[in-house]
Amino acid sequence: KWPNVPAVHGWLELTARGEWRIRGEPIENALIRDFIARNYTHDAEGNWFFQNGPQRVFVSLEATPLIYRLDGSGCLRAHTGAHPRELRGAFADAEGRLLLVTELGPGLVESSDTAAFAERMVDGRGQALDEHSLGRWMTGDGAVFLKLDGLEVTHDGPAVPVERVR
Repeated sequence: KWPNVPAVHGWLELTARGEWRIRGEPIENALIRDFIARNYTHDAEGNWFFQNGPQRVFVSLEATPLIYRLDGSGCLRAHTGAHPRELRGAFADAEGRLLLVTELGPGLVESSDTAAFAERMVDGRGQALDEHSLGRWMTGDGAVFLKLDGLEVTHDGPAVPVERVR
């Protein structure tokens, strides 16, 4: 009985495109999606959930807990609508997916924005990436950085190093 309700597992999912699904079906109602986004958080162990009053609805993640994209003005935002203020790290995997870590948490860059982020990547000299510099970086030689101009996030410098991850 309310308020002593058990946690819910296996019902709510976040896709790699930042879409909420209940039992595999997309949530069409914008008010419900916004309510979930406002109450989406994590615990100290890194479990992500939607807090619904006293009940926690744990989220199954297709990719990462957050999905980052560019908003209409080109600023970085999470699928929840929150605008991160600090970019703490950038990573690229073998499939070419870009992952960002902000004060909000870790997240995948939505696939439709990958090209826009690729245009922001530069080599160690600050030059736009070409096939040669990208190939060197992929084999462990050289460096790649993500320029932050226009994203409305801060870091220790004008660009953040992009690390390779499996």
